[in-house]
Amino acid sequence: MHTESTPQRSSRALVLAALAVALVLAAGGMVNRHLQAKEQRSSADQRAVPTVALLAPEQAGDIAPLEIQARIEPWARAPIYARVSGYLRRRSADIGDQVKAGQVLGEIDMPDLDQQLLQARAELELARSNLALAASTSQRWQAMLAVDAVSKQEADEKAGDLAARLSALNAMQANVNRVQALQRYTRLLAPFDGVVTTRNTDVGALTSVGGAPGEELFVVSDISKLRVYVSVPQRQVASVKKGGTASVSVPERPEQRFDAVVHSMSRAINASSGAMLVQLTVENKDGALLPGGYATVRFAAPRSGPALTVPPGALIIDARGVQVALVQGDNTVRLKAVTIARDLGHVVELAAGIAPGDRVIGNPPDGIASGDRVRIASAAKVVR
Repeated sequence: MHTESTPQRSSRALVLAALAVALVLAAGGMVNRHLQAKEQRSSADQRAVPTVALLAPEQAGDIAPLEIQARIEPWARAPIYARVSGYLRRRSADIGDQVKAGQVLGEIDMPDLDQQLLQARAELELARSNLALAASTSQRWQAMLAVDAVSKQEADEKAGDLAARLSALNAMQANVNRVQALQRYTRLLAPFDGVVTTRNTDVGALTSVGGAPGEELFVVSDISKLRVYVSVPQRQVASVKKGGTASVSVPERPEQRFDAVVHSMSRAINASSGAMLVQLTVENKDGALLPGGYATVRFAAPRSGPALTVPPGALIIDARGVQVALVQGDNTVRLKAVTIARDLGHVVELAAGIAPGDRVIGNPPDGIASGDRVRIASAAKVVR
């Protein structure tokens, strides 16, 4: 009987031990890979559920302040144009000067106009002489007609000549009045008390008759009282009433507020802007407000209905309109349409669509849809 030697038995044991070790390592690797795959699937599932922060809508106050950009215009503004052509002989006002009604701003030199007046007066005197001669002639012919010394035809001709001479006299008198009126236009006068806000001429400058914008020689503005024009959006038109009050602020005086009164309204919505033009008046006795500038008008009106506020980042705006993402009790998302009442910049007032107890996602992730599951990170309130 053949028996294995000791070296052969040792070699077989080594082989079996190596196989056992290889099997153990292979089994361990398979288990490890399975665990890693399971962990990766779990991690991917967790990443698929977005983490969101919630906020609670806040109730808006009872007063709904409305701030709108506006422009300031003088109470009255009069461009002064040249009615005659000539050269500016004298200028007695400059920009910023206070002037009174009827004060001379400047004088235009027109030597040829003086000659026209002399000619018109000479023609008037000639017409008067012709009229006197025609009157005496007509009177004599009427006396001769009474004794049949001349024919009625001849007497009527002299009476007609008298009427023609009288019409010529009236025409010459009108011409004299016209030239005298032009002479008055050589003096440029302030139409009312105010301030010279524009001067586009100087001594020696040629002036021409014109009325186009930019051709005015002076502009006089009454700034003791100002008009403030503001376009109120259609949604807020109902809160603005004639005789109501508002406050006006300007960039150069941010610490001051000026009281204004609603003077008139256009009572029509501009189709291009969707707003109604409103005119307010504000007293400006100290000249603190400057015409032509921009201002901010603040209306304070009682709110017509309840409103909740959310930050602008909570809104989802797409082809379906304006929506917010609400989180329901089972941590699923529900998109809900809302109506914007006013955008105040840091918060947005919603007139409809959400309730005070709703849980709103502060910054909803892109592509979120109704039915999606989310994980809640924290809850916060909107800081106004």
